[in-house]
This record gives sequence, C-alpha cells and structure tokens, in this order.
Amino acid sequence: MSVFTRSRTTTVLGGIALVGASALVLAGCTGGGGGTGGETSAPPTEERDLTLSIGTVLPQTGALAFLGPPEEAGVGLAVADINEAAKGITVDVEFGDSGDPDNKAYETTVPRLLGNGVSALIGAASSGVTKLFLDQAVSAGVVTFSPANTSPDFTTWDDNNLYWRTAPSDLLQGEVLGNLIAEDGHQTLGIIYLNDAYGTGLEAALTENFEAAGGEVVASQAYNATDTTYDAQVSAVLAENPDAIAVIGFVETSTIVPAVVADGFDGGNFYFVDGNTSQWGTDMPVPIEGSKGTQPGPALEDDFVERLNGWWTGEGNEELADLNYAAESYDAVVLLALAALVANSTEGADLAANLQEVSGGSGDGEKCTSFEECADIILGGGTADYDGYSGAITFDEAGDPTEASIGIFEYGADNTHTRIN
Repeated sequence: MSVFTRSRTTTVLGGIALVGASALVLAGCTGGGGGTGGETSAPPTEERDLTLSIGTVLPQTGALAFLGPPEEAGVGLAVADINEAAKGITVDVEFGDSGDPDNKAYETTVPRLLGNGVSALIGAASSGVTKLFLDQAVSAGVVTFSPANTSPDFTTWDDNNLYWRTAPSDLLQGEVLGNLIAEDGHQTLGIIYLNDAYGTGLEAALTENFEAAGGEVVASQAYNATDTTYDAQVSAVLAENPDAIAVIGFVETSTIVPAVVADGFDGGNFYFVDGNTSQWGTDMPVPIEGSKGTQPGPALEDDFVERLNGWWTGEGNEELADLNYAAESYDAVVLLALAALVANSTEGADLAANLQEVSGGSGDGEKCTSFEECADIILGGGTADYDGYSGAITFDEAGDPTEASIGIFEYGADNTHTRIN
C-alpha cells in the first residue's frame, strides 16, 4: 500500500442505542458545548466570495498510517467537488501528518497549520492524538473536525463548541461488537487492548455489552504503544482459555495475533475493531480466516469508491487498499463548507455555530445529498439538512452524530476482509 506523504498547500479544483445486525440509531445524546445553528437567511450566490482554508492532521506515518490514504482521499475529493460546484466558496487544503503519540508528527503539523491561518483542522484519526492538540486548537479559535475519533471522552470535552466528529462514539461500536461475539456463540472472551484513550474506552464498552449479552470477559490485558513484546499479555489471556479473543489496537496487531496463534489458539476466533480491521493480506503472517471485525460507516456506493480512487490515483498513488473513514472525511469537509455558506463567514466560531443546523440537527431542514444541492437550498434562503456518504449524521449539541452504521467484516483465506453486514 502506498502512503501519501505530502505536506504542501494544495488547492484542488474541479440516550439509547437501537441495535440491528450492523447499524445503530442513537437518540438524545447530549453534553459538551454545542450550538443550535446560526442565521439561516443567506444572500444570493453572487454576493458570496468565501475562501475556506482547512488543514488535515491525518496519519501519513505511525501506527495508523493505513487510515491516512482513504481519509486524505475523502478530503481531497470533497474539496474538488465543492470547488467545481462554484457556489461562492473555494476551499484550500493543506495536507499534514498527525503521526501517532510515539513519533509526535502532530507537534510540527498543528502549529504550522494554525500559523497558516486555517479555519478548521480535519483530524486526527487517533483519539489519543487529538487529545494532545485539541486544547491548542480551541485556544486558537479553530474548529477540530475528526472523521475517525471514537473516544467517548470528547462528548463532554470543554471545547467551546469547536470540536465535531462524523465518527460515532465507541459506546456504539462496543455494543455491536459485544453482541456480535455473543451471537457467534462465544461464552468467554479475552481482550488485549492498547492502553490509550481509544483502547480503554472501547475495552470498557465491549466488556459491558458482552457481559450484558450473557458472556464473561475472563481476561483483559493492556499494553502500551511503546511495547516491543506482548508475551505477558498473551500468556495471561491464554491462561484463562477464552472461546474468543478481541484485539483492540493498531498495526501491532500483526505481532500480537501470531504470538497467540503460536500457542495453539484458533486463528479464526479473533475479533478486531476499526483500528485494526485492515486488509492485512501477507502483512498478517498467520491465517485468520473466519475472524471478524467491526468498522463504523455504511457500505460505500460504487460510484463513490470509483471517484475516490480516481482522485487518489490522479495524485500519483496506487488505488486505495482500505476505505476506512473515507466517507466520514468527505462529509466533514462538505459540512464545513455548508456551514460557511450559512454564516457567510469562514471564522471558526461561525462555522461551529452552524454545523449542527446543516447536519439536520435543528430538525427543520430540507434533505439534500450533495454539496451542490445543499448549497442551492442555503443560497435560496432555506435550511439544508445534509445526508452524506457516511449516512444521515445529524449532530447533537455535543457535536456527536446521532445516527451511525457499524459494519461487520469477515476475513477470508487471503487474510483480507469483506463486509457481511
């Protein structure tokens, strides 16, 4: 898989969850600082002359580098669609590396982007990384909009209404995953998880929901991102003889899983999450056929995948190996541009004040499914309710989506996965 490593400035032209097999609808989640929308009346298109500058803090390097290409492709395609629509707003994007908490690439990227005057940051993918720069962005009055953060902690973060996300909280993924493992007939579960904001939050949600479904978590072992061996965690979990093992982590999964299998565990009884439900292929040195994983987001439409790949390969890259959070990244950019149109401003606070409205959170908007269609509604004086490639979204006052789909994937003999629900 190629890794996109550009950092140049580029202007691209052109509370209860109802659980189904793979989807959740969450209603009534509130908390944190939100907004109920700004002024809805808008001047005509010809009176708009906005330039929205955004920057990405997405993983080009580090433990989540496999998520960078689909997320950057989603951002780039959205920018191209918005600029081609010519609705009185041009989006400039500067791509930057978030890295991870270990290599700390965000420590260079975030100050550079803030210094260049961006109105919004798209990222990070890792909840743990976002926590390390979010207060800095809030102090600068800049929106932080993550397509992939899932830690429940952000719901109540003191963010002055400047933090938003198109990915659902891990409370939802944990419920789907816990029910899936139980429905597959497993009665005992071992968990090996990354000791960070993402891992601990998802481990807690998984444990609660698996045990609520009648199962028992017989062992749960944390590891640190800097660990180079996982023998102690593997031994402790296998000592309890679980029916299934959930691994909550990132690229280190390809080291943990072989260590477990080497001690005789069935490679088809693993469960993964969005951080490691990757197209492993030969990067996973043992067979995991039959193992499953969960990933927020609906099944992507073929035309969207084709357009993503068209933009990505047009930048000199190979086709995307993973599509994780591409739709959420695309929708984040569209929502920001729509909020700018409503506000007739690209100031961070003005964007934030209108994001809930353009997502349909005000409850009285007209449904639309593209930037161009929604822009026409706004410029005509109406209220747009954007439903995008990632779903209906509909932000609550905390900046969390109130509707989300969680896909279920199963690995085949080649250690790549296909969506089964």
